[in-house]
Amino acid sequence: MPRPVRVLIVDDSALIRQILAAGLGADPEIEVVGTAGDPYQARDRLQELEVDVLTLDVEMPRMDGVAFLKRLMPQYPLPVVMVSALTERGKSITLDALEAGAVDFVTKPKADVARGLQAMMQELRGKVKAAAGAKVTAPRHTAAAPVQAPLSAGALAESTDKVVAIGASTGGTEAIRTVITRFPLGMPGVVIVQHMPAGFTRMFSERMDSLCAIEVKEAEDGDRIRPGRALIAPGGQHLQVKRSGGIYVARVAPGELTCGHCPSVEVLMQSVAKAVGSNAIGVMLTGMGRDGATGMKAMREAGARCFAQDEASSVVFGMPKEAHACGGAEQLVPLEQMADTVLAALRQSGTAIYRRKDS
Repeated sequence: MPRPVRVLIVDDSALIRQILAAGLGADPEIEVVGTAGDPYQARDRLQELEVDVLTLDVEMPRMDGVAFLKRLMPQYPLPVVMVSALTERGKSITLDALEAGAVDFVTKPKADVARGLQAMMQELRGKVKAAAGAKVTAPRHTAAAPVQAPLSAGALAESTDKVVAIGASTGGTEAIRTVITRFPLGMPGVVIVQHMPAGFTRMFSERMDSLCAIEVKEAEDGDRIRPGRALIAPGGQHLQVKRSGGIYVARVAPGELTCGHCPSVEVLMQSVAKAVGSNAIGVMLTGMGRDGATGMKAMREAGARCFAQDEASSVVFGMPKEAHACGGAEQLVPLEQMADTVLAALRQSGTAIYRRKDS
């Protein structure tokens, strides 16, 4: 039997440290090797202890989690799971933390604390164990300038019929950023599912919109899927693509968990297979589990081109691996080459229509 995942808990609240230690320690596959009340104590503990995964409070008085991560990652590229408050500031810092190298996050319960705490601990145990196998390196990206043109002018397909569907989970926010910041203004419509709670998806969409040449927004029911726009599924709601006459529209609604998730990549890709068929391109990025594998296979069987992120560049090679293994993804592609691979697949059928964000 492999040794338990060794966890260090960092939180300024003694009560929260106690709760997290008890909740994580209840899993025989996890061993809490220490706790720290602030990043300075955490730094000392990391030098003393053999740690596999760090849980880190987002908001702390002496140094917030993001500032700590920026100092930690260059010296100790360690898997970190953030514990986030459901406040606007908490959400913003959590997204900053993911950019700074955190693998994933869980949110503290706001209401019905007893039941919410139980659900949070179950989620945290799963994410800690997944993080233990994650590939972590110090972030190297800088803020990307929006792409104003494709790699070769007039190289994209001129068609509102094209739709690019992207699925991601653990490590996916930065993978999505890497891909869509390289999409040009004339990009066909893009639909995205990233496993993330309600509230975080809106903030993530707004952040991506500020970085991309294309418009990026949290999907609303009835939104048109059109060139120059990417729609991100809202947390807690499924996103599907439906054909309405000669156009595609987003259908957004709550639903049952599919493959353990809502929104679910499986739900999105099954709808794309049915509504878009051979005019679609599927992209599976880093993530834990197998959400979307069967949906991507359905897309490919309908004639779509489908690609998955390769193991070397994935934080967690779960969803891409499953999509490739079942025949859904035709090719494994390094993350840095994914945007170019998608553009190359689109180049074969015509000339791009360039639109401004506000047109």
